[in-house]
Amino acid sequence: MALPDYSLRQLLEAGAHFGHRTQRWNPKMGSYIFGVRNDIHIIDLTQTVPLLHQALLAMRDVVAGGGRVLFVGTKRQATEPVAAAAKRCAQYYVNHRWLGGTLTNCQTISHSIKRLRTVEETLTSMHTSGLTKKELLQLMRERDKLERALGGIKDMGGLPSMLFVIDTNKESIAVAEARKLEIPVAAILDSNSDPDGINFPIPGNDDASRAIALYCDLAARAVIDGLSEGQAATGADLGASDPVIHHDVGESAGAEARPN
Repeated sequence: MALPDYSLRQLLEAGAHFGHRTQRWNPKMGSYIFGVRNDIHIIDLTQTVPLLHQALLAMRDVVAGGGRVLFVGTKRQATEPVAAAAKRCAQYYVNHRWLGGTLTNCQTISHSIKRLRTVEETLTSMHTSGLTKKELLQLMRERDKLERALGGIKDMGGLPSMLFVIDTNKESIAVAEARKLEIPVAAILDSNSDPDGINFPIPGNDDASRAIALYCDLAARAVIDGLSEGQAATGADLGASDPVIHHDVGESAGAEARPN
């Protein structure tokens, strides 16, 4: 097994080089910006390629050593790719809303997860629970709400070893909590992001759905490689259990719309 292959051309086709309008940039990202085109900052993908490789390598090594990666992306474009990638590589995710204290207040979060499991058990045996239709409906609504917020981490059972974040501005609380607990963070940094405190910065478009899908796909494949490496180190017979990964970058997304 090896880290997933990718090229600068693939990043270009996914629109990873498009930053925000020049008025919205963060000067701290100046070293990662190649230039300006039509009042849009262009991200220097010649830096993105090696930095992305470092982040993927770090994720692989963390998982190979028995660690866990938490995928975080709650913006609309990232919701499905983040969840799909995390499930695909048997990791954890937050893709609806980051609850303050998810990492730093584990006791409260654990209580909420226990409540989610209790509600699920009650609904599983709803026919013998003796509850009214109204009470069952209220429990279903509560379950759906808890599932959106905690479904991706209910089986994590402790702190993650590393975070993979899409859009550090939107996920600033998650990044702050990880920094407080000294959990390394790999993150996609757009031209309006703050790279301070990010252990593995990855300059790139964090809004285009195709770019996000590519990042998540590569991250999932790196984690799968780490899982395989960890199993091999313990003498497990991988055999036919190796996952088959298909990746299709598709056609150019250069015209994909960006928020102003």
